[in-house]
Amino acid sequence: MLSKAQISLITSLQHKKFRKQHGLFIVEGVKSVLEFLSSDYQVHSLYTTAEARTKMGNLPQKLKCIEVTLSEFQKISGLTNPQGVLALVHLPTIESFDWALLRQQHNLLLDDIQDPGNLGTIIRTAEWFGINHIICSVGTVDAFNPKVVQATMGSLARVKIYYTPLANFIDQSEMPTFGALLDGKSIYKTDFGNAGLIIMGNEGNGINDDIVEKVDHPITIPRIGHAESLNVAVASTIFCSEIARQKLENG
Repeated sequence: MLSKAQISLITSLQHKKFRKQHGLFIVEGVKSVLEFLSSDYQVHSLYTTAEARTKMGNLPQKLKCIEVTLSEFQKISGLTNPQGVLALVHLPTIESFDWALLRQQHNLLLDDIQDPGNLGTIIRTAEWFGINHIICSVGTVDAFNPKVVQATMGSLARVKIYYTPLANFIDQSEMPTFGALLDGKSIYKTDFGNAGLIIMGNEGNGINDDIVEKVDHPITIPRIGHAESLNVAVASTIFCSEIARQKLENG
């Protein structure tokens, strides 16, 4: 049986303040939890219903696993249709940048992305196309927000996320910058080279002016139809796809 203290702890992790205070975040769903169990992340504890437990296979012997009733699980789940599996996972330690590695590849820079679903989708997309590092502005939504974690479908277990002032990061990186802007060169006529920083802006305001000043290559996704704009997650997918296409063609 779940205690009031356990329920209070788990539900409090919906908020960034308490995730930071307790050093934990929530992962829900069979697939996502299994991804974190097989990753470098340290899983603190696992809560499952009896039915869902049968879908989890063999679990690490040292893992603290608590079986709960469906009604109890509904009290701690943040999902409309919970799968009966929820893990508390330790927040990763903040790592310094491995400049030698970052300068050898393309990296996504996210400037004040606000929607959790957008960030989660971007993380999932980045992993699909082989982009393993995402650098976020301090104003970007927390990657360990449960809605972001859910939207990544387990990709957060493998993609490294950093939060830092982007202007300083760009200055230190010494890498070419490609910014998603309305008035720029066509993405399909752009050579992204072997490495660089791909900058995506806020859903409503785009890239902040102080970051726009640091963009070496303004890039536009040509509009053929009449839609007013593209969702930032969709735009990020197009950028990642084009970069991957060029890499495959160039061997």
